[in-house]
Amino acid sequence: MSQLDPSNMSRRQQFVETYRLTKTTDPKIGLILLAVFVVCAAVGFGIFWILPGSGLLSWVLSIIGAILLGALGAMVVFGRRAQKAAYTRMHGQLGSAAAALGMLRKGWKVEPAVGFTKQQDVVHRVVGPPGIVLVGEGNHNRVKGLLISERRKHERVVVDVPVHELICGDEEGEIALDKLLKHVQKLGRRIKPAEQTDVLNRLKAIDTVRGKVPLPKGPVPTSMKGMRGNLRGR
Repeated sequence: MSQLDPSNMSRRQQFVETYRLTKTTDPKIGLILLAVFVVCAAVGFGIFWILPGSGLLSWVLSIIGAILLGALGAMVVFGRRAQKAAYTRMHGQLGSAAAALGMLRKGWKVEPAVGFTKQQDVVHRVVGPPGIVLVGEGNHNRVKGLLISERRKHERVVVDVPVHELICGDEEGEIALDKLLKHVQKLGRRIKPAEQTDVLNRLKAIDTVRGKVPLPKGPVPTSMKGMRGNLRGR
């Protein structure tokens, strides 16, 4: 059975699919969410119960407060555990870094596999507030050389824009997959939104003369794509 594209799912379908995928690596997620809901609901009930008021109104407000706080607590915990489960499923798979980078919000442009080798080492490109971020994944030595080559190509087109190089992986000097997003976001703000548009236009010059490596379109990229909307409010 083929997997549905999350972009074609309703919000409810995305939530159900995210829960199903999370449960495969986190079997106790249901019990954990129930426990969190009960604890947060009890706290919420207590908070609203001690507020000024009496009789039926006090009961109604306390029950509503309990449900709202319980649901909020459960959603926060679910978002974190779902993200952790997604990283666990993706670990070691081709295109995992691109899938994770795809969770970046508005203001970032991710282009998977702008550079690659025959051995399936790849370099992905992110254009955002820090400038250009080149993220490699694969064999450390081959990726390092590939990053140098890609950096030179990009610097010839965008001379005044900072170009950062990262390798996603578990070896020394590499950025772990589950820390990649935060690391990229912490690179600072070096260019303005208007400059980003100009950078993207100039990069078309090198994108039109290169091929594309076919990244997998299975559960790795789509699981993170579906989570992006579900976790955005976290």
